[in-house]
Amino acid sequence: MGPMDETRRTIALIGAPTDVGASVRGAGMGPDALRVAGLADALRAHRFTVVDRGNLAGPPNPGLAPEGGLRHLQEVVTWNRSVFDAVDAALGQGEFPLLMGGDHCLAIGSISAVAWHCRRQGKQLRVIWLDAHTDVNTEAISPSGNIHGMPVACLLGHGPASLVGWSGERAALEPQDIDFIGIRSVDRDEKQAIRQLGLQVYDMRHIDEHGMRNTMTEALHDIGDNTHLHVSFDLDCLDPMDAPGVGTGVRGGPTYREIQLCMEMIADTGRMGSLDVVEINPALDVRNRTAELAVEFVQSLFGASTLAR
Repeated sequence: MGPMDETRRTIALIGAPTDVGASVRGAGMGPDALRVAGLADALRAHRFTVVDRGNLAGPPNPGLAPEGGLRHLQEVVTWNRSVFDAVDAALGQGEFPLLMGGDHCLAIGSISAVAWHCRRQGKQLRVIWLDAHTDVNTEAISPSGNIHGMPVACLLGHGPASLVGWSGERAALEPQDIDFIGIRSVDRDEKQAIRQLGLQVYDMRHIDEHGMRNTMTEALHDIGDNTHLHVSFDLDCLDPMDAPGVGTGVRGGPTYREIQLCMEMIADTGRMGSLDVVEINPALDVRNRTAELAVEFVQSLFGASTLAR
């Protein structure tokens, strides 16, 4: 029995409609795509109380070139402050925050707020990062300057000063606190950073060789009663054949069934306490298919398995 089972906590939907962290436009429409796909009703069907807090407000995307290796730094800071405050408020009220992105830069605010709460409650934070990319670039090594490729680095304490240290410590996460699933696109200098930091990356080769079940057993093996599990779900983790509505699709992702198993095994821990669903780009989608898939997988994360087990 986990945090979602004991009290059937209220799920707070928090929309962050921005693509300031990306260079491809359109992820800002993600929150409404999830609403149209029926996210709230899908969760209510599983007897959760769902409160839609609406969309956060923030600066528009100025569409500028990077400065000093960073695109739209001030706008990214402003949006992440809003996300931090909203996630912080939800957790403070005992709710389960479900951040609807927006691009993946928003995980800086989201996970920093979760880390701040975990520190105050003496809980161990663990993050499962479902993504085609590891997002551990910094302004020094990023080929694009897009901050949605940098949130993990910022959360580990490596990034621009204005995006680091929000959780009350320099690093919201230690390298052993995060596991990456589905990775298949890593920039050259990023590979060195991953090795130097000692990050646990379950790339597609690992999943191909060991299977999703063994991979997730390994990733989840040390989750205990005192763990707060945060899932950061980038829809480009899926193969773009299944999920075309993403800005940076990479071929060769996990299958629908593999992601379904991944989500069900996370649900089985009973320890998920917060969730990001990011990088849905309706401008590139086909009939809202990607948001509809996201809703299916979110239902699985909240324990919608086929049979009562």
